[in-house]
Amino acid sequence: MRKSKRARLEVAGWAVGSVKEFLGLSEADAALIEMKLALSRSLRNRREQRGLSQVELAKRLQSSQSRVAKMEAGDPSVSMDLLVSSLLLLGASSADLARAIRGGEKKTGPRAA
Repeated sequence: MRKSKRARLEVAGWAVGSVKEFLGLSEADAALIEMKLALSRSLRNRREQRGLSQVELAKRLQSSQSRVAKMEAGDPSVSMDLLVSSLLLLGASSADLARAIRGGEKKTGPRAA
């Protein structure tokens, strides 16, 4: 957020902070959420790189398209186990998983900009 916008909001009486502060998350909770979101992004990127639709990935996972959509959106109902096993099924290595969690994975494919 731009400093000028932040200043205007604070002058108007708004509290400005992070999601972590707003939700009262611990460092561990915030880190876990960031990891899950990173794995979700990695799953979507890897699926798109392979030219698979959500339906095609769902068939490989013996799941549904809506479940794949939830996985890619970081839905709270999706476990980290499911994200990791799905990435492994798509050929990710442990190094790929670590890179995704660290945020070093580069976005490629049709949505890259």
